[in-house]
Amino acid sequence: MLNKPRLLTPGPTPLPERVRLALAEDMIHHRKPGFKKILLETEGMLQKLFGTAQPVLPLSCSGTGAMTAAVHGLFAPGEKVIVVNGGKFGERWGKIAATRGLKIVEIEVEWGQAVTPAQVEQALREHDDAKGVLMQVCETSTAAQHPVEAVARLTRTRDVLLVADGISAVGISPCPMDAWGIDCLLTGSQKGLMVPPGMALLSLSERAWKRAEAIPASCFYFNLVAERDNLLKGQGLFTSPVNLIVGLHASLSMIFENGDMNDVYRKQWALTCMVRTGAQALDLRLFAPTHYAWGVTSIALPSGVDGDRLLKVAADDCGIIFAGGQDYYKGRMVRFGHMGWVDWSDVLAGLHALAYALRASGGFSASRDYLETALAAYHRALDVEPGRVIPDVRS
Repeated sequence: MLNKPRLLTPGPTPLPERVRLALAEDMIHHRKPGFKKILLETEGMLQKLFGTAQPVLPLSCSGTGAMTAAVHGLFAPGEKVIVVNGGKFGERWGKIAATRGLKIVEIEVEWGQAVTPAQVEQALREHDDAKGVLMQVCETSTAAQHPVEAVARLTRTRDVLLVADGISAVGISPCPMDAWGIDCLLTGSQKGLMVPPGMALLSLSERAWKRAEAIPASCFYFNLVAERDNLLKGQGLFTSPVNLIVGLHASLSMIFENGDMNDVYRKQWALTCMVRTGAQALDLRLFAPTHYAWGVTSIALPSGVDGDRLLKVAADDCGIIFAGGQDYYKGRMVRFGHMGWVDWSDVLAGLHALAYALRASGGFSASRDYLETALAAYHRALDVEPGRVIPDVRS
């Protein structure tokens, strides 16, 4: 084996050794004091991560399971919701809402673009009977970042719940639930939280809890009120994902070693600048040009480049595992993950693999200093406030 495998996808993401060791510990019982202590300590760190005083529920399911739990727990059949559809996972909100029997008002957003607050405000004006807005913080299929904070300013003054999929944002870029006024924030274990797939995390605002309490439970398994009541006693409603919660306790302890999320956000912003600068130095087009995620970068491939071959060459010859595009963009896009347990050296290896595989798949770039240019952007980004300034490495 010539190369160390590096997982640079937008989930699952690499596991730190500390998390792997925690996952390998002997099994403990989910109703005994030892687990209760770990669960309650994890809960305190999750509240800090989400930026909320409300409980954060660990659920044994994928992120899609948490999306389903939110829709079934907060809305009754026949009610109307506004869905922001800007990609594969915005589309998923609509499908889940349909299975609940909700009336759907869809805001279609071009893939790679972000919804505007004006679009949401117009939909709210035209549909003043809407009970919720369902959207992503980051649309993982395109790497576009939606303006959730601005949308929350519209919903929190109305009787409208804002439900935000933060699966590719929580632990990666700021989305403080209480400060912004998000009514439901959810995420999965397998991305910024550096734990294997299989667990979702969900929290509701005070007014969302009142709503959940008023709606009869429609699903025996996804009963958010009962799940909350059990969590307050230090246990899950059913059998908890014990080893994943133990691993999450380890990962959150790492994240908060320095007290807050600032170092994580600085790193994520710097890696974002590094990938975007490196891709542009290779004359590649960034798919989300203006409003973009901090944990994944989508790169459009030039005409004539075989995207499937590019992914295979990167993996086989360089040990780099990227993700491809979805639906219409399958074979036409590379999704370069840089979230969780990924640092500048992984990104540097990823950029080399991208350039190498590009040339082996029908593409061309004359750049010879793209790695130096990208690394310079990384170091400059560490010196600015995350998210505020895109460093100009040419100056």
